[in-house]
Amino acid sequence: MYCRNCGSQVDDNAVVCISCGVPPLKGSKHCQNCGKDVNEMSEVCVSCGVKLITQKATDNLSGKSEKDWTTTLILCIFLGAVGVHRFYTGHTVWGIVYILTFGGFFGIGPVIDLIMIISGNFKDSDGRLVTNK
Repeated sequence: MYCRNCGSQVDDNAVVCISCGVPPLKGSKHCQNCGKDVNEMSEVCVSCGVKLITQKATDNLSGKSEKDWTTTLILCIFLGAVGVHRFYTGHTVWGIVYILTFGGFFGIGPVIDLIMIISGNFKDSDGRLVTNK
């Protein structure tokens, strides 16, 4: 892997680039795959064709969802029986199941989801926790 800030080669498990002192995936000047210079606004490296890891993507490596905890909670409380909170967090199939079963066996699903949301254990469709930030 190459540092996105300075282009130096770094170990795949590195937390900080030893050449520049920046976390290797935080920059935007070089490709993380080949180390070549890239336009800071590019989404794909023109040299090797790899999708560039962006600042937003590195922020999400922490395991926290981009979905708002309060919105998920309110949707679950008021519209849980029809699965709106499931659609909001990207669980489309589960949202449809909730619609067809009136909340998963007549309301059990939203109650379980409500407990999971309040306790901070509810995950979005990407497997990231929906937490109160």
